[in-house]
Amino acid sequence: MGMFDKFKNIFKKEEKEEVKAYDKGLEKTRNNFLNSLIKLNQRHSKIDDEYFEELEEILIMADIGVNTVMSIIDKLKARVKKENIQSADELKEIIVDEMFIIYVNNDIIVNKINYNQNGPTVILFVGVNGAGKTTTIGKIAHKLKNEGKKVLMVAGDTFRAGAVNQLVEWSNTVGVEIVHKENADPVSVMYDGVNKAKEENYDVVLIDTAGRLQNKVNLMKELEKINKVIGKLIEGAPHETLLVVDATTGQNGISQAKNFKEITDITGVVLTKLDGTAKGGIVLAIKDSTGIPVKFVGLGERKEDLKTFDIEKYIYGLFKGMEDENERN
Repeated sequence: MGMFDKFKNIFKKEEKEEVKAYDKGLEKTRNNFLNSLIKLNQRHSKIDDEYFEELEEILIMADIGVNTVMSIIDKLKARVKKENIQSADELKEIIVDEMFIIYVNNDIIVNKINYNQNGPTVILFVGVNGAGKTTTIGKIAHKLKNEGKKVLMVAGDTFRAGAVNQLVEWSNTVGVEIVHKENADPVSVMYDGVNKAKEENYDVVLIDTAGRLQNKVNLMKELEKINKVIGKLIEGAPHETLLVVDATTGQNGISQAKNFKEITDITGVVLTKLDGTAKGGIVLAIKDSTGIPVKFVGLGERKEDLKTFDIEKYIYGLFKGMEDENERN
């Protein structure tokens, strides 16, 4: 039994809300990717060099990334030879297996927040302007509040016009406290916020930062200063530094992940607007090219649509419908 059959058996028994969210959120990618794969298998009854060339193109078009694609293709070729696989239809399940394996890569996949056991958990959000940082903070605040956490937002992006107001709107919408100051030094705002969280026994502090990557040296110094200041207030803070990446930017998103990884210790990626792209393979590309796990994915516009990333639900959402094709064949 291949990976997809295992996931299908798990998720078909109970169509949970999160499974449905992945199904709907990955619809554009699935329609593009799976349909191309089905057509490829209809054109090729046997596996040959031409088949692999076309498969390579399909995977690249899904934004999986050239290096990741080449790795998948090499592994597929090795398995075809070793397992004496003859038909293209047999290979579909193997493709699912290898996509799962390349994400996991023998790692212990941690998609949960690293909570501080001794006081507030501080989560820093970084990323370029337009990636959806502020919205992500609002949605995570909503999620954590619903889980029973006492949450505080800190409007540390004092440079972008409207960033503070936007976060204030989110605090009102989801009903959590916020620390903010107009035209203030961002580090002083963060200091006040973390101090308040410590004194008033908050569970989680969500800190927005300015979205700049034009000057790596300046940004590195700023993040070092932020880490030093909040680390003095709460041991081990920040406990998470999450990079927010817009999935619709494709390969540019992978470049952002690599650049930010050079600047600071990124503990996870939040991939926004995954429902808005037909190239959802970026999930695999980011993990394979940077080693950073995806912790949250945006699968819709509602505040409930930001989900904790689950590789099994992702693979299921990507290939759902393949079983119908298998039954027709």
